[in-house]
Amino acid sequence: MKVNYFTQQLVSHVSVIVAAVLLVGLLFSHFFEQYVYDTKTDELTQYGRALLTDIDRSPKPSQQTLQSFGQVLNSRDIEYSLFDEDSKIIYSTGLKTPLIELNESEWAQLQSGKTVTVRQEQRRFDQAVTFVLLPYFQGPQFVGGVLLTSPIEGPRAIISQMNRYLFYAALAALAVAVILSGLLSIYHGRRIKRLRLATAAVSTGDYTIRIPESGRDEIDALATDFNTMVSDLYTSHEEIENLENRRRQFMADVSHELRTPLTTIRGTIEGLRSDLISENEKDKALQLASGETKRLLRLVNENLDYEKIRSNQITLIRQPILVLELFEVIREQLEPAAEQRGTTIEVQAPETLTVFADYDRLTQILLNITKNSIQFTEKGEISILAKTDSHHVILEIQDTGIGMDSDEVEKIWSRFYKAIDSRTSNPYGEFGLGLSIVRQLVTLHGGTIDVTSRKGHGSLFTIRLPKEPI
Repeated sequence: MKVNYFTQQLVSHVSVIVAAVLLVGLLFSHFFEQYVYDTKTDELTQYGRALLTDIDRSPKPSQQTLQSFGQVLNSRDIEYSLFDEDSKIIYSTGLKTPLIELNESEWAQLQSGKTVTVRQEQRRFDQAVTFVLLPYFQGPQFVGGVLLTSPIEGPRAIISQMNRYLFYAALAALAVAVILSGLLSIYHGRRIKRLRLATAAVSTGDYTIRIPESGRDEIDALATDFNTMVSDLYTSHEEIENLENRRRQFMADVSHELRTPLTTIRGTIEGLRSDLISENEKDKALQLASGETKRLLRLVNENLDYEKIRSNQITLIRQPILVLELFEVIREQLEPAAEQRGTTIEVQAPETLTVFADYDRLTQILLNITKNSIQFTEKGEISILAKTDSHHVILEIQDTGIGMDSDEVEKIWSRFYKAIDSRTSNPYGEFGLGLSIVRQLVTLHGGTIDVTSRKGHGSLFTIRLPKEPI
C-alpha cells in the first residue's frame, strides 16, 4: 500500500503528540487525585487530633463544646463522631446509627494506636465519603476514638474539572500537531517533489538543472549532492559528446585517408593489367603504388599501436641509449621533410648523456613530436635538446611554428583530436593519434610530458624521463 509523505508525517507527529499528552495527562491526573485525597485526609487527621487534644484536657467535655466544634467542622463540610471501645457512638454530628461499623483489620489498627484513613467509602455510610479514624487512649488503655467524614463529591468535582482541562489541552495539542505537521509535511513534500522533478529532468538528458540549497537540513544536503552529481554528469556528458564528435571525425578521416591510397593502388594495378600504362611510366606507377601501400600500412599501424599501448599489450625493453646518437637518427630521417617546408632541424646534447628507455618506443616518441613540429613550422627552426637535473633526463623539442592557444593545448593529447590546420595537410599521424600515443608511451616509461605554446610564437614539448633504471 502506497502512503505518501504527507500522511506519514501527519500520522507520526499526531501519534507522538497524542501519546505524549495521554501519558502526561494520566500521570498528572493520578498525581492530582492523589494530592486532593491526601490533602483531605491530612485535613481530617489534623481536626481529629485537635478534637482528641481537647477531650484529653477535659475527659468529659460539655455538650456545648462538642456542638461548637461540630459547627466549626460543618463549615468545612466535615462531620465527626465519638465512639467508645465497643464502637458505640457517644456523640455524632452526622451518623444516625448507634454503632461505628468497623472490620477486624480497622479495629486492630486502632487498638494498636494507628490512624485509619480511607479515601473513598460508599457502603457503610449514606453517601460516598472520605473518612479518618483516630484512636483515643487514656494512659495505655484504649477507650475509643473519633471518626471524621467528608463527602467526596467536592474532590471528585475538582478532579473532574481538572480532567476536563486536560482533555481540552489534549485537543488543543492535537490541533496544533495537525497544523504544524501538515505545514511541515507540505513544505518538505514540495522540496522532495522538486528533487523528484529534477531527477526526472536529468533522466531525459537535462544536465543544466539545479536545486536551490541553503544547508539547513538533510534534504538540503541531498540537494547539494544532487547538484554535484548533475554537474559531474554534465561534465561527463560534454566529454562524451566531444569524444563522439571526434569519433565521427575519425571515421570520416579513416574513410578519406584509406580510400585515397586504396584508389591509387587499385588504379595502378588496373592500369598495369590492362597495359594502359606505358613502359616508360611503369616504374613511376609502381613507386606511387609502393608509396601509397606504405602510407596505408602506416595508417593501420598507428591505430593498432594506440590500442596496444592503451590496453598495456606492449612490453618495454629498456637499455642505455646515447641521446645524441638518437637525435642524429631523428634528424637524418626527418630532414628531407623539413627541407620541403624550408625548416632546419638542430640537435644538441652532451656526448656521453644516456637514458634508460626502449629504443624503438623512444624513437617513436621523438619522431611523432618532431613530425608534428614540421607540419606546423614553415621556414623556421626546430631544436631538439637534452639536459639533466638531479633525477631526470630532460628532452626538449622546440619549434618556431604557428603555436597554439591555451584551449588547444588542453586538447592535443585527446584521442582523435586534430588541429584544424592539419585536417588536409598532415602527412604523419593521419588519425589524430600521434600525440595521444606519445603521452601513453612516456607514461609507460615512468616519465611526464608537457607542452607550452603561444599562438604565432611556436611550441615547446618537454619530456622528463627517469635518469636511473626503474
